[in-house]
Amino acid sequence: MDLDPDACYRALATRDARFDGRLFVGVKTTGVYCRPICPARTPKRENVTFFPSAASAQEAAFRPCLRCRPESAPDLGAWRGASNTVSRGLALIEAGALDRGDLEGLADRLGVGGRHLRRLFHTHLGASPIAVAQTRRVLLAKQLIHETALPMTHVALASGFSSVRRFNETFQALYGRPPAALRRTRATARPAAKDGVRLKLPYRAPYDWDAMIAFLGARAIGGVEVVTPSRYVRAITLEGQIGLLAVSPDSGQRLDVVIRFPRLAALPAIIARVRRIFDLTADPSAIADHLGHDPDLAARVTARPGLRVPGAWDGFELAVRAILGQQITVAAATCLAAGLAADYGAPLNAGLAGLEPGVTHAFPTPHALASADLSNLPMPRSRSSALAGLARAAVADAGLFDAPGDPAQAIAKLMALPGIGAWTAHYIAVRALRDPDAFPAADIGLQRALTGADGIRPSTTALEARSQAWRPWRAYAALHLWTTPNLLDPNLPNSGVDHDRRAA
Repeated sequence: MDLDPDACYRALATRDARFDGRLFVGVKTTGVYCRPICPARTPKRENVTFFPSAASAQEAAFRPCLRCRPESAPDLGAWRGASNTVSRGLALIEAGALDRGDLEGLADRLGVGGRHLRRLFHTHLGASPIAVAQTRRVLLAKQLIHETALPMTHVALASGFSSVRRFNETFQALYGRPPAALRRTRATARPAAKDGVRLKLPYRAPYDWDAMIAFLGARAIGGVEVVTPSRYVRAITLEGQIGLLAVSPDSGQRLDVVIRFPRLAALPAIIARVRRIFDLTADPSAIADHLGHDPDLAARVTARPGLRVPGAWDGFELAVRAILGQQITVAAATCLAAGLAADYGAPLNAGLAGLEPGVTHAFPTPHALASADLSNLPMPRSRSSALAGLARAAVADAGLFDAPGDPAQAIAKLMALPGIGAWTAHYIAVRALRDPDAFPAADIGLQRALTGADGIRPSTTALEARSQAWRPWRAYAALHLWTTPNLLDPNLPNSGVDHDRRAA
């Protein structure tokens, strides 16, 4: 990625917060790299060099600044350049793909060769995938050291290091001191939250929390999720184990996150999913600049400049919820999902039960629904058959909801399943696969929002053509159209369902 040194230095000299997360500053005289908002004295122009990512600065042998803490900068790596492969590669790395596998395995999941993947990462981020993974481990470990009271052995495990020895060696080489010494530089560490891990996850302002929580609240599954205007709580399942997650807004452009889970090694994957649910890697100014030029979106973007695309904890859960919502209201679909979860979901264990009132069990796994008799559910037989087929497909293909290099492949794979049409597949791509350009053009809500003065709604074909001007952020355009006030009523018919007739 090309960085104009003069423009970057002006951003550094003025401590322009708009560039926080977009660039990092290597200071040659000290060997540290900083955020452009670092409160330290501005170094001379000839003593600095600029990097597009923390990983590229670290790969160039600079160490993170202890004062401005690069690990607390907004994570905008996925928005650098227009490479979907890099964006999806970053998401997989954040979820631990290189903690458990190698570069060739990552490249294979993305549908490219290892050499090409390295070239893409160097082009867009200035660092290799391995360097990105290593930097993420170090910065997460440093955050845990600063913000929690976890023992160092637990920090090493929770941040993705393969061993405590490797953890200690990395910090000694990078900071010239053992990791425990970094904790001693602060008066106190934040206490644990009822035996959980509490962290603050940054985002780039503005952030429309009200719209996010309203969207999630209208679709919350009783017993699995509890949503209030100031808090989102849910049961989480990962690799057969159950935990609890609580998220609330915090000051300083961060979300306060409490994670209770029996395996600390799962923490990076859990954090990655939290970022996905709350769309924390989005660059709202870039999105607003693009969409705000459209006459149909300009007023909406101005009214809600921090609107994000709500994600999902689990792709299978979202797909079940989407099928349940075909041809009925959002509220009715939520009621059906709650009943399904109560009947087939696993209850919280004794250590978790009662910690979060209203959360009593996890959402059913694909295995649980694949072996269940769903024919007696209060819905058309074809729809219960679609649920059973989805569960069997998810059991047979563990990567069904992984995002490949080409999002169209994932959408085509979903549409090949009985009961999943274009609307459902694109809706899953928007929220579970995190494709920023997915767009359910068959959605009735979107068509209703763009009804002309003559009262005529655009057709699916017309809306698809109209949306081309919104690329590569059509999913955000859809959210702006969906949040038109008269479309927020959960008792309205679920958007787009008339177009998935295969499930009817």
